[in-house]
Amino acid sequence: MSQPRVFLVDDHELIRSGIKTELAGSVEIVGEADEVDAAVEMIIERRPEVVLLDVHMPDGGGLRVLREVRAVCADVRFLALSVSDAGEDVIAIVRAGASGYVTKNISGGDLIEAIWRIRTGDAVFSPMLAGFVLEAFANDSGDRQPLTSGDPDLDQLTTRERQVLRLIARGYPYKQAGDELGISSRTVETHVSSVLHKLQLSNRHQLSNWANERRLN
Repeated sequence: MSQPRVFLVDDHELIRSGIKTELAGSVEIVGEADEVDAAVEMIIERRPEVVLLDVHMPDGGGLRVLREVRAVCADVRFLALSVSDAGEDVIAIVRAGASGYVTKNISGGDLIEAIWRIRTGDAVFSPMLAGFVLEAFANDSGDRQPLTSGDPDLDQLTTRERQVLRLIARGYPYKQAGDELGISSRTVETHVSSVLHKLQLSNRHQLSNWANERRLN
């Protein structure tokens, strides 16, 4: 398989240089830009597969780049790469159509893996962002909140989270659960993290017991 074609958008030259060094040999860099208007024009012209997108820049920032490019090139995928882990930043960029959001303390190897995964249609987010990322997806990707069951704890889970919960309660490993649902094992792990957070549980064993008590398996 050919290397992913990647475009960099960041208003700091030193950061772009460091990213290019980390990605060298693993992706094809097809361009870079340090401001919004140039980024939009060049991305539309060069049609990369994945755009690494800084969120906070002048003149509308990464959000404006994403919206204007997607209005013309819906097939271009965006991975937000930011110093910010604020919920409002993550949710805004996800709702605008980003396929992922990672913070700039990510390792080079993990960033390369994230780019390859996003290229194939997966979604990638830093684990610590899992809770509000999944809630943003629930609003935008068809993973809607199900009808209420009368159990307030269960009702706070999305349909996808309930599907994952049932498989985990049956003892499925993450990979097998992902295969069953047509999603990656990493995405299953992210859903599990969100469920643990919502239910205030500590580990998979407690989660399985919680589901079994409610006969959800």
